[in-house]
Amino acid sequence: MNDEKLLQQVVAKAKSWLGDGYDDDTKAEVKRMLDNPDKTELIESFYKNLEFGTGGLRGIMGAGSNRMNIYTVGSATQGLANYLKVAFKDLKQIKVAVGYDVRNNSHLFAQTVANIFSANGFKVYLFDAPRPTPELSYAIRHLGCQSGVNITASHNPKIYNGYKAYWNDGAQMISPHDVKTIEYVNKIKDISEVKFHGNPELIELIGEQIDNDYIEEIHTLSLSPEVIKKHHDLKIVYTPVHGTGKYLVPRSLARWGFTNVIHVPEQDVQSGEFPTVASPNPENAPTMAMAIAKAEEVQADLVVASDPDADRIGVVIKNTKGKYALVNGNQIVMIFLYYLMARNMELGRLTGKEFIVKTIVTTDTIAQIAKKQNIKMFDCYTGFKWIANVIAENEGKGRYLGGGEESYGFLPETFVRDKDSVSSISLMAEIAAWAKEKGMTMNDMLIDIYMTYGYSKERQISVVREGKSGAEEIVAMMKNFRENPIETLDGSPVVKIRDYDTLVETDVKTGNKTTLEMPATSNVLQYYTEDGTKVSIRPSGTEPKIKFYLEIHDTLEKAADYDAKNDWADSKLDRIAKDLGIA
Repeated sequence: MNDEKLLQQVVAKAKSWLGDGYDDDTKAEVKRMLDNPDKTELIESFYKNLEFGTGGLRGIMGAGSNRMNIYTVGSATQGLANYLKVAFKDLKQIKVAVGYDVRNNSHLFAQTVANIFSANGFKVYLFDAPRPTPELSYAIRHLGCQSGVNITASHNPKIYNGYKAYWNDGAQMISPHDVKTIEYVNKIKDISEVKFHGNPELIELIGEQIDNDYIEEIHTLSLSPEVIKKHHDLKIVYTPVHGTGKYLVPRSLARWGFTNVIHVPEQDVQSGEFPTVASPNPENAPTMAMAIAKAEEVQADLVVASDPDADRIGVVIKNTKGKYALVNGNQIVMIFLYYLMARNMELGRLTGKEFIVKTIVTTDTIAQIAKKQNIKMFDCYTGFKWIANVIAENEGKGRYLGGGEESYGFLPETFVRDKDSVSSISLMAEIAAWAKEKGMTMNDMLIDIYMTYGYSKERQISVVREGKSGAEEIVAMMKNFRENPIETLDGSPVVKIRDYDTLVETDVKTGNKTTLEMPATSNVLQYYTEDGTKVSIRPSGTEPKIKFYLEIHDTLEKAADYDAKNDWADSKLDRIAKDLGIA
């Protein structure tokens, strides 16, 4: 489509937002864009509809069909409601739970969702204040709901908001329900089809009781209460990074028995402006700077953080040189699963029916730990809906110990079906106490894992491409990687290629092809080299970026060699990134 034709279509769509059904502020914003000689903003706001994907919606807030606002949120909710009426047609009363985080407009969007659901005759449980995403997942199961929605853009910058849709198992939807919901959302062609005027009698505010029940269930996960009693005064610095973890994480730590939780007061302020950080993402060092400064001040044993909707966990420990350093997402998952397997073995609880879960882009060192512990491991796609799916498929067959992904998410329980920083932070504090009881620091424990199960180092590189042209460029990049496969990485030949879009694995040397056993296709490419390097490439499903996951493997003979091994790994990863053209 040429630029002139695109602009004509965009202008026509924008003018339709000046009609009945749209509020005055929205009309004024649209008119401003139409009157602006520079049409860039207009095109970005209207060149497409904000897509309801398999996880819901996520986008920049503002007026327009490609923005997060009450109209795009409303259309999504009405479409979901229409599908729920079909999927649960035999129920006298459909029930849904609605939550939201601290972001600008989150409460407005949540109230809009609640009004639309209630206008469709649904019983709505609406949280009375911002709450963690995992608590919304918990509430769906706890209250016997058929669906749920949480308004959040997770760790994204403040200009974003989002809409996560859940099914009755407390997990984000997978096929067939995600596909069917998208079909019904796409059938909404006019804003007049959306029932915005709610029925207050069907909306019930929830909060404190669910908080209490949730905290009590999380406490049942503790495996080392006697160790916590001995080390209850462990110095733990915690920051919610202005988000929803502010109340529940400290409460959970206290319930587990920790008595010395140290706050970062400036970041306890709940605000969608995220005033102390450029981006509220605990995997970024600048976001953790204030917590690290506090840790240095008090000489903390552990630093932990949650992101704005409190599903992701950030961890900082002292490294070999005594400096506070971030633990990456792969290492976080390794530590959790190592502890859960080792501690269950110590307690004599392993029966041979336990299993763990990781995603295909998370370090394969976890597979080595599971193999040596004789515990079954499942690999699944990125996203906790797939981990939840593995849990569901194995109910009654085995006992879930834990699951996680490299993007700083972990789930140590089954009563929630999404990543959970509230339970994970409590468990990480217990791990720190357990290590201390054994005379180890957390860094000692990590080095011990590498010495026992093999050394690995990972790096994730995101190439951001904003807007319409950026989306097209990302499509072109994936097409190029498929049509012109990588042949070598840092001098080591590629020996295996996995394409999850076609579910085909290719042996490069023989040309033999085998089918990958996965529940669905996914736009992911993986390259494996002769020296054990793994590179995964996938476009993000929620952000305007393409992600590269680099992973290398080696051995670590002595703890004294750890720093030198890290330096070697960094150099190798630099060379691999250069070969990929993303250095």
